Amino acid sequence: MDKKNAVGRGHSRRDALKLFGVVGGSLALHGVLGGMPTFAWASTTLGWQASDMPALTGKRMLVTGGTSGMGFEDALALSGAGAQVIIAARNAQRGAESIERISAQVPDARVRFEQLDLADLASVRSLAQRLNAEREALDVLINNAAIMAPPQRGVSRDGFEMQLATNFLGHFALTGLLLPSLRKSSDPRVVTLASIAVNRGRINFDDLQSENNYNPYTAYAQSKLACLMMAFELQRRSLANDWGIRSVAVHPGVAVTELVERGPGLQSEFAQQWAKDRDVYHSAAQGALSSLFAATAAEAEGGRYYGPTGEEEKRGPLGLAKVPEAAADADDAARLWSVAERLTGVRYG
Repeated sequence: MDKKNAVGRGHSRRDALKLFGVVGGSLALHGVLGGMPTFAWASTTLGWQASDMPALTGKRMLVTGGTSGMGFEDALALSGAGAQVIIAARNAQRGAESIERISAQVPDARVRFEQLDLADLASVRSLAQRLNAEREALDVLINNAAIMAPPQRGVSRDGFEMQLATNFLGHFALTGLLLPSLRKSSDPRVVTLASIAVNRGRINFDDLQSENNYNPYTAYAQSKLACLMMAFELQRRSLANDWGIRSVAVHPGVAVTELVERGPGLQSEFAQQWAKDRDVYHSAAQGALSSLFAATAAEAEGGRYYGPTGEEEKRGPLGLAKVPEAAADADDAARLWSVAERLTGVRYG
């Protein structure tokens, strides 16, 4: 293993905290213009709040993982602005409960649930087939769902490392399969959630599935870095192929969500430290601000990366987020794209 680029060899609390900027730092960039990242050191804040969201009547939007955390906050806010919202997640009961919660706050909400297991490509294909068969435009896809740091290496139904499968490959396949519906929109957007963990990530092409050396935090950082690279590469390919898609990457900072509080890998010492420091971080609703901006704001640009701009980007005003050098490598992004096409069997265009 390359000690310089790896997140860490042990499964310690320090490994986990480093992912979220609590320990150490990294060289960073801002945004992507014309398909290429641009260097900058000072964050640019936008002053955008959820109250600035435009009316979304007539818009159709899909949120993966919309039954809890920031995905739920996305679904709630989008419904409140008049959008037709599709919540895609694994658990139908939790989907029904989420719809009840949204309807209680937005009585005229147009929200529905669709079953989706991102770690099962058959489930991904099934959802895409159902939605494409409706022959309606999909205006926004928010690739939000994720799992984080299971302590033991697991594999998906298709044989992929579970975090890579759920966080990256499933979303890669879903986005590609939904291109027909997205391209029916006059302003299609794909919003992909990364994480400040990408600052400690690297794509290990020699052991992408973490078969030789599984570290839960390293695998998580890799999966989220892959998401960020996917978002940038999708924008490049959209421009090259005239797909018209605005691909925007975001991260939520560090928000107190179910993923953090009850995730399978966030137990014992790290969980205790998190609980102790939780007042440093912000809420799921605040964490959702970056994805809501990317999904709805006229000024959200394709090929950009947005997130909180406060201390170490854990929270604070929304603005341009720092892009690690690894995510700015267009050659690696194209290589990763080809690998994802081979693994999922999904080709875009």
